[in-house]
Amino acid sequence: MSHRLSFTAGFPLSGEPVAIPSYCQPAAAAKARRFHRSLAGYNNTPLYDLPGLAHLAKVGKVLVKDESERFGLNAFKVLGASYAIACLLARRLGLDADSLDFEGLAAAAQSQPEPLTFVTATDGNHGRAVAWAAEQLGQRAVVYLPQGASPHRVAAIVEHGAEAVVLDTNYDEAVRFAAKRAEQEGWLLVQDTAWTGYDEIPTWIMQGYTTLADEAWDQMRVLGVTPTHVFLQAGVGSFAASQLGYWQSQRELTRPPQFVVMEPSNAACFYLSAQCRDGQPHAVMGDLQTMMAGLSCGEPNPLAWPLLRDYVCGFFSCPDYVASYGMRILGNPWFGGPRVTAGESGAVGAGLLALLAEPVYAEWRQQLGLDENSVVLLVNTEGATDPVNYRRVVWEGHCPLPSLEG
Repeated sequence: MSHRLSFTAGFPLSGEPVAIPSYCQPAAAAKARRFHRSLAGYNNTPLYDLPGLAHLAKVGKVLVKDESERFGLNAFKVLGASYAIACLLARRLGLDADSLDFEGLAAAAQSQPEPLTFVTATDGNHGRAVAWAAEQLGQRAVVYLPQGASPHRVAAIVEHGAEAVVLDTNYDEAVRFAAKRAEQEGWLLVQDTAWTGYDEIPTWIMQGYTTLADEAWDQMRVLGVTPTHVFLQAGVGSFAASQLGYWQSQRELTRPPQFVVMEPSNAACFYLSAQCRDGQPHAVMGDLQTMMAGLSCGEPNPLAWPLLRDYVCGFFSCPDYVASYGMRILGNPWFGGPRVTAGESGAVGAGLLALLAEPVYAEWRQQLGLDENSVVLLVNTEGATDPVNYRRVVWEGHCPLPSLEG
Protein backbone atom coordinates (compact mmCIF):
# COMPACT_ATOMS: atom_id res chain seq x y z
CA MET A 1 0.00 0.00 0.00
CA SER A 2 1.24 3.51 -0.78
CA HIS A 3 2.06 5.52 2.32
CA ARG A 4 2.10 8.89 0.57
CA LEU A 5 -0.77 11.26 -0.05
CA SER A 6 -0.66 11.93 -3.80
CA PHE A 7 -2.20 14.67 -5.90
CA THR A 8 -2.71 15.32 -9.56
CA ALA A 9 -4.38 18.44 -10.91
CA GLY A 10 -7.38 18.29 -13.17
CA PHE A 11 -6.76 18.74 -16.88
CA PRO A 12 -9.68 20.03 -18.93
CA LEU A 13 -9.16 18.85 -22.51
CA SER A 14 -8.97 21.40 -25.28
CA GLY A 15 -12.37 22.48 -26.49
CA GLU A 16 -15.69 22.50 -24.68
CA PRO A 17 -16.20 20.24 -21.64
CA VAL A 18 -18.87 17.58 -21.88
CA ALA A 19 -22.40 18.75 -21.20
CA ILE A 20 -23.91 17.98 -17.80
CA PRO A 21 -26.43 15.17 -18.38
CA SER A 22 -30.05 15.92 -17.57
CA TYR A 23 -30.25 13.22 -14.87
CA CYS A 24 -27.75 15.13 -12.68
CA GLN A 25 -29.37 18.55 -13.00
CA PRO A 26 -31.65 20.28 -10.44
CA ALA A 27 -34.85 19.49 -12.35
CA ALA A 28 -34.07 15.77 -12.18
CA ALA A 29 -33.12 16.14 -8.53
CA ALA A 30 -36.55 17.61 -7.81
CA LYS A 31 -38.21 14.49 -9.28
CA ALA A 32 -36.02 12.13 -7.26
CA ARG A 33 -36.56 14.13 -4.08
CA ARG A 34 -40.31 14.12 -4.60
CA PHE A 35 -40.21 10.32 -4.69
CA HIS A 36 -37.96 10.08 -1.62
CA ARG A 37 -40.37 12.29 0.31
CA SER A 38 -43.03 9.60 -0.19
CA LEU A 39 -40.92 7.04 1.70
CA ALA A 40 -41.78 6.51 5.36
CA GLY A 41 -39.10 7.98 7.57
CA TYR A 42 -37.82 10.50 5.04
CA ASN A 43 -36.16 13.58 6.50
CA ASN A 44 -33.46 15.93 5.31
CA THR A 45 -30.18 14.70 6.75
CA PRO A 46 -28.34 17.33 8.82
CA LEU A 47 -25.88 19.86 7.43
CA TYR A 48 -23.45 20.63 10.22
CA ASP A 49 -21.16 23.63 10.64
CA LEU A 50 -17.72 22.54 11.90
CA PRO A 51 -15.85 25.64 13.15
CA GLY A 52 -13.11 23.56 14.76
CA LEU A 53 -12.22 21.83 11.48
CA ALA A 54 -12.45 25.17 9.63
CA HIS A 55 -9.96 26.66 12.13
CA LEU A 56 -7.60 23.69 11.79
CA ALA A 57 -7.87 23.68 7.99
CA LYS A 58 -7.43 27.48 7.74
CA VAL A 59 -10.59 28.01 5.70
CA GLY A 60 -13.61 30.23 6.24
CA LYS A 61 -16.24 27.55 6.84
CA VAL A 62 -16.62 23.77 6.72
CA LEU A 63 -20.04 22.20 6.30
CA VAL A 64 -20.64 18.46 6.41
CA LYS A 65 -23.75 16.74 5.09
CA ASP A 66 -24.24 13.82 7.49
CA GLU A 67 -25.63 10.78 5.70
CA SER A 68 -25.16 8.54 8.74
CA GLU A 69 -28.77 9.39 9.60
CA ARG A 70 -30.38 8.49 6.25
CA PHE A 71 -33.44 6.23 6.83
CA GLY A 72 -31.64 4.57 9.75
CA LEU A 73 -29.39 2.79 7.24
CA ASN A 74 -26.17 4.67 8.05
CA ALA A 75 -25.38 5.66 4.44
CA PHE A 76 -26.53 7.69 1.44
CA LYS A 77 -26.72 4.71 -0.94
CA VAL A 78 -30.41 4.10 -0.33
CA LEU A 79 -31.20 7.28 -2.27
CA GLY A 80 -29.91 5.72 -5.49
CA ALA A 81 -31.06 2.15 -4.93
CA SER A 82 -34.62 3.05 -3.93
CA TYR A 83 -35.10 5.41 -6.86
CA ALA A 84 -33.67 2.99 -9.43
CA ILE A 85 -35.75 0.08 -8.14
CA ALA A 86 -38.84 2.30 -8.20
CA CYS A 87 -38.16 3.25 -11.82
CA LEU A 88 -37.59 -0.40 -12.74
CA LEU A 89 -40.82 -1.51 -11.08
CA ALA A 90 -42.79 1.36 -12.61
CA ARG A 91 -41.67 0.28 -16.07
CA ARG A 92 -42.54 -3.37 -15.34
CA LEU A 93 -45.97 -2.41 -14.01
CA GLY A 94 -46.77 0.22 -16.63
CA LEU A 95 -46.83 3.11 -14.15
CA ASP A 96 -45.82 6.73 -14.75
CA ALA A 97 -42.24 7.08 -13.49
CA ASP A 98 -42.52 10.89 -13.30
CA SER A 99 -45.21 10.73 -10.61
CA LEU A 100 -43.88 7.85 -8.53
CA ASP A 101 -45.40 7.42 -5.11
CA PHE A 102 -44.02 4.77 -2.78
CA GLU A 103 -47.31 3.51 -1.35
CA GLY A 104 -48.93 3.16 -4.75
CA LEU A 105 -45.85 1.46 -6.17
CA ALA A 106 -45.65 -0.99 -3.25
CA ALA A 107 -49.35 -1.88 -3.57
CA ALA A 108 -49.01 -2.50 -7.30
CA ALA A 109 -45.84 -4.57 -6.86
CA GLN A 110 -47.30 -6.73 -4.11
CA SER A 111 -50.40 -7.48 -6.18
CA GLN A 112 -48.26 -9.39 -8.70
CA PRO A 113 -48.37 -13.21 -8.55
CA GLU A 114 -44.63 -13.61 -7.87
CA PRO A 115 -42.05 -11.25 -6.32
CA LEU A 116 -39.24 -10.00 -8.50
CA THR A 117 -35.60 -10.64 -7.59
CA PHE A 118 -33.15 -7.74 -7.58
CA VAL A 119 -29.46 -8.59 -7.63
CA THR A 120 -26.34 -6.51 -7.09
CA ALA A 121 -22.68 -6.56 -6.09
CA THR A 122 -21.50 -4.35 -3.26
CA ASP A 123 -18.84 -3.58 -0.69
CA GLY A 124 -21.68 -3.18 1.82
CA ASN A 125 -23.74 0.01 1.76
CA HIS A 126 -25.21 -0.27 -1.76
CA GLY A 127 -26.16 -3.90 -1.13
CA ARG A 128 -27.91 -3.04 2.10
CA ALA A 129 -29.77 -0.26 0.28
CA VAL A 130 -30.96 -2.67 -2.44
CA ALA A 131 -32.00 -5.20 0.22
CA TRP A 132 -33.90 -2.53 2.17
CA ALA A 133 -35.71 -1.17 -0.90
CA ALA A 134 -36.69 -4.68 -2.04
CA GLU A 135 -37.95 -5.48 1.45
CA GLN A 136 -40.02 -2.31 1.62
CA LEU A 137 -41.64 -3.18 -1.70
CA GLY A 138 -42.25 -6.84 -0.87
CA GLN A 139 -39.68 -8.10 -3.37
CA ARG A 140 -36.56 -10.31 -3.12
CA ALA A 141 -32.86 -9.38 -3.20
CA VAL A 142 -29.61 -11.29 -3.76
CA VAL A 143 -26.39 -9.49 -2.90
CA TYR A 144 -22.82 -10.51 -3.77
CA LEU A 145 -19.85 -9.12 -1.83
CA PRO A 146 -16.09 -9.27 -2.52
CA GLN A 147 -13.56 -11.10 -0.39
CA GLY A 148 -12.80 -9.52 2.95
CA ALA A 149 -16.30 -8.08 3.37
CA SER A 150 -17.03 -6.96 6.92
CA PRO A 151 -19.19 -9.54 8.76
CA HIS A 152 -21.21 -6.68 10.23
CA ARG A 153 -22.00 -5.33 6.75
CA VAL A 154 -23.00 -8.81 5.58
CA ALA A 155 -25.28 -9.23 8.61
CA ALA A 156 -26.89 -5.84 7.96
CA ILE A 157 -27.85 -7.00 4.45
CA VAL A 158 -29.30 -10.29 5.71
CA GLU A 159 -31.38 -8.42 8.30
CA HIS A 160 -33.49 -7.09 5.42
CA GLY A 161 -34.36 -10.55 4.17
CA ALA A 162 -31.80 -10.66 1.36
CA GLU A 163 -29.49 -13.50 0.43
CA ALA A 164 -25.87 -12.34 0.90
CA VAL A 165 -22.98 -14.25 -0.66
CA VAL A 166 -19.29 -13.39 -0.11
CA LEU A 167 -17.17 -14.29 -3.14
CA ASP A 168 -13.46 -15.02 -3.43
CA THR A 169 -12.91 -12.07 -5.79
CA ASN A 170 -12.43 -8.32 -5.72
CA TYR A 171 -15.29 -5.84 -6.17
CA ASP A 172 -15.07 -5.51 -9.96
CA GLU A 173 -15.17 -9.29 -10.44
CA ALA A 174 -18.14 -9.46 -8.07
CA VAL A 175 -19.97 -6.98 -10.33
CA ARG A 176 -19.35 -9.20 -13.34
CA PHE A 177 -20.54 -12.25 -11.40
CA ALA A 178 -23.77 -10.49 -10.36
CA ALA A 179 -24.42 -9.45 -13.96
CA LYS A 180 -23.91 -13.04 -15.12
CA ARG A 181 -26.28 -14.42 -12.46
CA ALA A 182 -28.91 -11.85 -13.43
CA GLU A 183 -28.74 -12.99 -17.04
CA GLN A 184 -28.86 -16.68 -16.09
CA GLU A 185 -31.76 -16.39 -13.63
CA GLY A 186 -33.81 -13.60 -15.19
CA TRP A 187 -33.16 -11.34 -12.17
CA LEU A 188 -33.09 -7.54 -12.31
CA LEU A 189 -29.57 -6.15 -11.92
CA VAL A 190 -29.35 -2.92 -9.89
CA GLN A 191 -25.71 -1.89 -10.21
CA ASP A 192 -24.24 1.55 -9.57
CA THR A 193 -21.78 1.43 -12.46
CA ALA A 194 -22.25 1.19 -16.21
CA TRP A 195 -20.81 -0.69 -19.17
CA THR A 196 -21.71 -1.22 -22.81
CA GLY A 197 -25.37 -2.18 -22.97
CA TYR A 198 -26.00 -1.36 -19.30
CA ASP A 199 -26.38 2.32 -18.60
CA GLU A 200 -30.00 3.29 -17.90
CA ILE A 201 -30.22 1.87 -14.37
CA PRO A 202 -26.94 3.53 -13.30
CA THR A 203 -28.34 6.87 -14.47
CA TRP A 204 -31.41 6.35 -12.26
CA ILE A 205 -29.11 5.57 -9.33
CA MET A 206 -27.12 8.75 -9.98
CA GLN A 207 -30.35 10.74 -10.23
CA GLY A 208 -31.40 9.33 -6.86
CA TYR A 209 -28.17 10.58 -5.33
CA THR A 210 -28.94 14.16 -6.39
CA THR A 211 -31.57 14.38 -3.62
CA LEU A 212 -28.60 14.78 -1.25
CA ALA A 213 -27.24 17.80 -3.14
CA ASP A 214 -30.70 19.34 -3.48
CA GLU A 215 -31.21 19.13 0.29
CA ALA A 216 -27.76 20.61 0.91
CA TRP A 217 -28.48 23.55 -1.39
CA ASP A 218 -31.71 24.34 0.45
CA GLN A 219 -29.88 24.12 3.78
CA MET A 220 -27.03 26.34 2.59
CA ARG A 221 -29.44 28.99 1.36
CA VAL A 222 -30.97 29.13 4.84
CA LEU A 223 -27.46 29.71 6.21
CA GLY A 224 -26.78 32.36 3.58
CA VAL A 225 -23.66 30.65 2.19
CA THR A 226 -22.60 29.07 -1.09
CA PRO A 227 -19.85 26.46 -1.53
CA THR A 228 -16.51 27.43 -3.03
CA HIS A 229 -15.25 23.84 -2.82
CA VAL A 230 -16.98 20.45 -2.79
CA PHE A 231 -14.92 17.41 -1.71
CA LEU A 232 -16.26 14.16 -3.23
CA GLN A 233 -15.43 10.52 -2.60
CA ALA A 234 -15.07 8.29 -5.66
CA GLY A 235 -15.44 4.54 -5.82
CA VAL A 236 -16.81 3.83 -9.29
CA GLY A 237 -17.52 7.57 -9.46
CA SER A 238 -21.33 7.58 -9.63
CA PHE A 239 -21.75 9.56 -6.42
CA ALA A 240 -19.02 12.06 -7.26
CA ALA A 241 -20.36 12.66 -10.77
CA SER A 242 -23.96 13.05 -9.58
CA GLN A 243 -22.98 15.72 -7.06
CA LEU A 244 -20.65 17.48 -9.48
CA GLY A 245 -23.37 17.54 -12.11
CA TYR A 246 -25.85 19.08 -9.70
CA TRP A 247 -23.57 21.82 -8.39
CA GLN A 248 -22.04 22.60 -11.79
CA SER A 249 -25.53 23.13 -13.30
CA GLN A 250 -27.06 24.94 -10.30
CA ARG A 251 -27.93 28.25 -11.98
CA GLU A 252 -28.64 30.03 -8.70
CA LEU A 253 -24.91 30.02 -7.92
CA THR A 254 -22.83 32.98 -9.07
CA ARG A 255 -20.12 30.51 -10.04
CA PRO A 256 -19.75 26.73 -9.69
CA PRO A 257 -17.55 25.45 -6.87
CA GLN A 258 -14.17 23.81 -7.27
CA PHE A 259 -14.43 20.02 -7.14
CA VAL A 260 -11.93 17.76 -5.37
CA VAL A 261 -12.06 13.97 -5.81
CA MET A 262 -10.66 11.54 -3.21
CA GLU A 263 -9.93 7.80 -3.53
CA PRO A 264 -8.07 5.11 -1.58
CA SER A 265 -4.46 4.65 -2.72
CA ASN A 266 -5.02 1.00 -3.68
CA ALA A 267 -8.15 1.74 -5.72
CA ALA A 268 -7.46 5.18 -7.18
CA CYS A 269 -8.72 4.63 -10.72
CA PHE A 270 -9.77 8.25 -11.31
CA TYR A 271 -6.48 9.56 -9.95
CA LEU A 272 -4.66 7.17 -12.31
CA SER A 273 -6.88 8.16 -15.24
CA ALA A 274 -6.24 11.86 -14.62
CA GLN A 275 -2.51 11.27 -14.20
CA CYS A 276 -2.27 9.46 -17.55
CA ARG A 277 -3.39 12.65 -19.33
CA ASP A 278 -4.79 10.85 -22.37
CA GLY A 279 -8.44 11.57 -21.60
CA GLN A 280 -9.29 7.88 -21.25
CA PRO A 281 -10.44 5.97 -18.14
CA HIS A 282 -7.90 3.55 -16.68
CA ALA A 283 -8.51 0.64 -14.31
CA VAL A 284 -6.54 -0.28 -11.21
CA MET A 285 -5.91 -4.00 -10.86
CA GLY A 286 -5.30 -6.22 -7.83
CA ASP A 287 -7.14 -6.92 -4.60
CA LEU A 288 -7.98 -3.21 -4.06
CA GLN A 289 -7.47 -3.68 -0.32
CA THR A 290 -8.30 -0.60 1.75
CA MET A 291 -9.99 0.30 5.00
CA MET A 292 -12.30 2.50 2.88
CA ALA A 293 -14.34 -0.50 1.73
CA GLY A 294 -17.07 1.58 0.12
CA LEU A 295 -14.50 3.12 -2.23
CA SER A 296 -12.66 -0.11 -3.09
CA CYS A 297 -13.42 -0.08 -6.81
CA GLY A 298 -10.85 -0.43 -9.57
CA GLU A 299 -12.83 0.42 -12.71
CA PRO A 300 -14.31 3.87 -13.41
CA ASN A 301 -17.96 4.18 -14.31
CA PRO A 302 -17.82 5.35 -17.97
CA LEU A 303 -20.78 7.66 -17.28
CA ALA A 304 -18.84 9.36 -14.49
CA TRP A 305 -15.37 9.65 -16.00
CA PRO A 306 -16.02 12.39 -18.64
CA LEU A 307 -17.64 14.64 -16.01
CA LEU A 308 -14.85 14.17 -13.49
CA ARG A 309 -12.21 14.54 -16.20
CA ASP A 310 -13.58 17.85 -17.46
CA TYR A 311 -14.68 19.60 -14.26
CA VAL A 312 -12.55 18.40 -11.32
CA CYS A 313 -9.70 20.66 -10.23
CA GLY A 314 -7.77 18.01 -8.30
CA PHE A 315 -7.63 14.25 -7.69
CA PHE A 316 -6.18 12.73 -4.52
CA SER A 317 -4.92 9.21 -3.87
CA CYS A 318 -5.33 8.77 -0.11
CA PRO A 319 -3.68 6.20 2.17
CA ASP A 320 -5.93 4.75 4.86
CA TYR A 321 -4.51 7.07 7.52
CA VAL A 322 -6.31 9.98 5.82
CA ALA A 323 -9.64 8.30 6.57
CA SER A 324 -8.70 7.31 10.12
CA TYR A 325 -7.54 10.88 10.81
CA GLY A 326 -10.91 12.14 9.54
CA MET A 327 -12.81 9.67 11.72
CA ARG A 328 -11.06 10.95 14.83
CA ILE A 329 -11.52 14.61 13.82
CA LEU A 330 -15.24 14.27 13.17
CA GLY A 331 -15.83 12.12 16.22
CA ASN A 332 -14.04 14.52 18.58
CA PRO A 333 -15.10 18.09 17.76
CA TRP A 334 -12.79 20.84 18.87
CA PHE A 335 -13.47 24.56 19.03
CA GLY A 336 -17.22 23.99 18.76
CA GLY A 337 -19.46 22.00 16.46
CA PRO A 338 -21.31 18.69 16.77
CA ARG A 339 -19.84 15.21 17.03
CA VAL A 340 -20.22 13.34 13.74
CA THR A 341 -19.92 9.56 13.65
CA ALA A 342 -18.23 8.83 10.34
CA GLY A 343 -17.14 5.55 8.82
CA GLU A 344 -13.95 5.13 6.84
CA SER A 345 -15.29 6.20 3.45
CA GLY A 346 -17.35 9.00 4.98
CA ALA A 347 -14.44 10.58 6.87
CA VAL A 348 -11.77 10.81 4.19
CA GLY A 349 -12.76 14.37 3.22
CA ALA A 350 -12.29 15.69 6.75
CA GLY A 351 -8.91 14.01 7.00
CA LEU A 352 -7.75 15.35 3.65
CA LEU A 353 -8.93 18.91 4.31
CA ALA A 354 -7.11 18.96 7.65
CA LEU A 355 -3.91 17.59 6.13
CA LEU A 356 -3.90 20.18 3.36
CA ALA A 357 -3.32 22.86 6.02
CA GLU A 358 0.13 21.38 6.69
CA PRO A 359 3.05 23.41 5.25
CA VAL A 360 4.28 20.44 3.21
CA TYR A 361 1.09 20.64 1.12
CA ALA A 362 1.06 24.42 0.63
CA GLU A 363 1.54 24.18 -3.14
CA TRP A 364 -1.39 21.79 -3.57
CA ARG A 365 -3.55 24.00 -1.39
CA GLN A 366 -2.71 26.98 -3.58
CA GLN A 367 -3.58 25.05 -6.75
CA LEU A 368 -6.99 24.23 -5.28
CA GLY A 369 -7.62 27.85 -4.28
CA LEU A 370 -8.15 27.00 -0.61
CA ASP A 371 -7.80 30.01 1.69
CA GLU A 372 -9.37 31.77 4.65
CA ASN A 373 -12.43 32.73 2.54
CA SER A 374 -13.23 29.21 1.31
CA VAL A 375 -16.54 27.53 2.13
CA VAL A 376 -15.96 23.78 1.92
CA LEU A 377 -18.75 21.20 1.62
CA LEU A 378 -17.93 17.67 2.78
CA VAL A 379 -20.25 14.65 2.71
CA ASN A 380 -20.13 12.03 5.43
CA THR A 381 -21.33 9.29 3.13
CA GLU A 382 -21.55 6.66 5.88
CA GLY A 383 -21.65 6.25 9.62
CA ALA A 384 -20.00 3.45 11.59
CA THR A 385 -21.09 0.67 9.23
CA ASP A 386 -18.23 -1.47 10.56
CA PRO A 387 -18.44 -0.87 14.34
CA VAL A 388 -15.47 -3.11 15.09
CA ASN A 389 -13.12 -1.10 12.90
CA TYR A 390 -14.64 2.17 14.09
CA ARG A 391 -13.72 1.27 17.66
CA ARG A 392 -10.21 0.24 16.60
CA VAL A 393 -9.64 3.56 14.87
CA VAL A 394 -11.33 6.02 17.22
CA TRP A 395 -10.76 4.33 20.59
CA GLU A 396 -7.61 2.32 20.02
CA GLY A 397 -5.71 4.61 17.64
CA HIS A 398 -5.44 2.15 14.74
CA CYS A 399 -3.81 3.54 11.56
CA PRO A 400 -2.16 6.62 13.07
CA LEU A 401 -1.11 9.71 11.17
CA PRO A 402 2.55 9.40 10.06
CA SER A 403 5.17 12.11 10.35
CA LEU A 404 4.67 14.67 7.59
CA GLU A 405 8.24 15.90 7.69
CA GLY A 406 10.69 15.13 4.94
